[in-house]
Amino acid sequence: MIWLKAFHIVFVVTWFAGLFYLPRLLVYHAEAGEPVVRERLKVMERRLLAMTRIGSTLTVVFGAATLIWAARLSPHYLAQGWLIVKLLLVGGLFGYQAVLARLVAAFARDEITKSSKWLRVFNEVPVLFLIAIVILVVVKPF
Repeated sequence: MIWLKAFHIVFVVTWFAGLFYLPRLLVYHAEAGEPVVRERLKVMERRLLAMTRIGSTLTVVFGAATLIWAARLSPHYLAQGWLIVKLLLVGGLFGYQAVLARLVAAFARDEITKSSKWLRVFNEVPVLFLIAIVILVVVKPF
């Protein structure tokens, strides 16, 4: 089980790296004036989105494997309040990632509708998720 947890954490870090940096690329893209810079950012955004999707997928794979293992050891494991809230927050992260994917697609079509200020605020959203999830996992308040 410890190996499953270890790989789960590795891919959580990979996923969050993308969730933190991809919106920052979009800020740079929104502020870029030169066509060559915008084209380079489109490539970077597309590749980083792919890596973010891989990270999120493997996070779920190893997280689900860890949950299955833990549930076999303790049948009531899946009924813990902190775990249920954590899984709901993970669902919210997938919603955030879906919004990022739509933004990347819009930027690829040169349909930039969000300001760099909006994107800077949007960039901070995963931090709130991360703080809440880590507190839930470590403290297990309920």
